[in-house]
Amino acid sequence: MMEGPAYDALLLLSFGGPEGAADVLPFLQNVLRGRNLPAERLREVAHHYELFGGRSPINDQNRALLAALATQFEQHGPRLPLYWGNRNWHPFLADTLKRMAEAGVRRALAFVTSAFSSYSGCRQYLEDIERAREALGAGAPQVEKLRVYYDHPGFIEANADRVRQAFDTLEQPRRGAARLAFTAHSIPVAMAESSEYEAQLREACRLVAEAAGCGDWQLAFQSRSGPASQPWLEPDIVEQLRRLAAAGARDVVVAPIGFVSDHMEVVYDLDTEAAAAARDLGIRMVRAGTPGTHPAFVAMIRELVLERTAGAARRALGRRPSPPEACPPDCCPRGGPPSR
Repeated sequence: MMEGPAYDALLLLSFGGPEGAADVLPFLQNVLRGRNLPAERLREVAHHYELFGGRSPINDQNRALLAALATQFEQHGPRLPLYWGNRNWHPFLADTLKRMAEAGVRRALAFVTSAFSSYSGCRQYLEDIERAREALGAGAPQVEKLRVYYDHPGFIEANADRVRQAFDTLEQPRRGAARLAFTAHSIPVAMAESSEYEAQLREACRLVAEAAGCGDWQLAFQSRSGPASQPWLEPDIVEQLRRLAAAGARDVVVAPIGFVSDHMEVVYDLDTEAAAAARDLGIRMVRAGTPGTHPAFVAMIRELVLERTAGAARRALGRRPSPPEACPPDCCPRGGPPSR
């Protein structure tokens, strides 16, 4: 295979989350900087974290992913050191870039824990990288983001496997009538219109449902945080559960396809809030897992790296044009206020 440009590290770039009660408000202030969120909404979100001792699962999920990647790279290559930086909490991206520079890293690839194109899931991370590099100044490593991977076979396989596992928990007589509802983080409609977010989501849902043997599915959204006057992508998952109950559904598998790990929006908005709504509606809700450290997902990350370092063939599924190797400077404009 043809050798590509030389890289000397892989950076896992993620959202971050608090790891104790004292972290919650400082973390949320980082998340919400530049946004005019009502104080009551801030307290509401803080309460979500307080229900879990102030600790989000996301950092532990990233530690597990790093460990799985280290094993993958050790066994199969490439021999790249791994680093981890966050947008909103320790280890902060700027601190990680400083450590990388001190270790002699000059050019790194970045794997972002967001599979889809949107301002908050793509371009905002590019802005974070440039801001951190500017803060570090001369000697800051170059960092190039790996491509969007919503259509990669490894992402589809991992999600399909989680969906199959969820259906397998249902009794055989009820399994055939169970419904499948995918969820993803809602974003402002204006932001969605300026990116491929919704179209990519629907294509990934179709591919996962097909691979899991589910002919009927719906896409719903969750974790809305904007004012009621601003249109966001709908329906909300709780509203979708109401619709399914009204249509006679008794069992619903909810698959959070918009998330690569079980962080707070999953464990609260789905496992707590949506699950309570399902109980009130008299339907059984089974939540499918996220890719996490699924072997196909971990292997996918290695493949994405090899696309850039060793000229490996690009693998993609579906009917949509595969995203470019590198995001153009004008990708995914905000089109509205920032979103989580």
